[in-house]
Amino acid sequence: MRDSDFIVLAERALADIERILDAGDADLDCFPAGDGVLEIELAGGDGIVINRHAATQEIWIAARSGGFHFRWDGKAWRDTKDGRELMPVLREVIAGERLKKR
Repeated sequence: MRDSDFIVLAERALADIERILDAGDADLDCFPAGDGVLEIELAGGDGIVINRHAATQEIWIAARSGGFHFRWDGKAWRDTKDGRELMPVLREVIAGERLKKR
């Protein structure tokens, strides 16, 4: 995939994540933090960072619970380890970070 195509797809994915989380979850703040980076701030101050990584053409999620890498397969962003899609994994990460605070 050309770098320009990756950037378009990744930016679309980040915008979709921001829109979905802002519309459905009052217990977090989701905002762009600059060049290809999206930050999620959970109640209590913990955070999750999502960013596009151009060198590998992946979207990365970084949280206290761990890191995840997603690559475009032509239809969806899939985890490079187990093939799961980005949004379900992100929801699990958010839920796991919340549970750690309890």
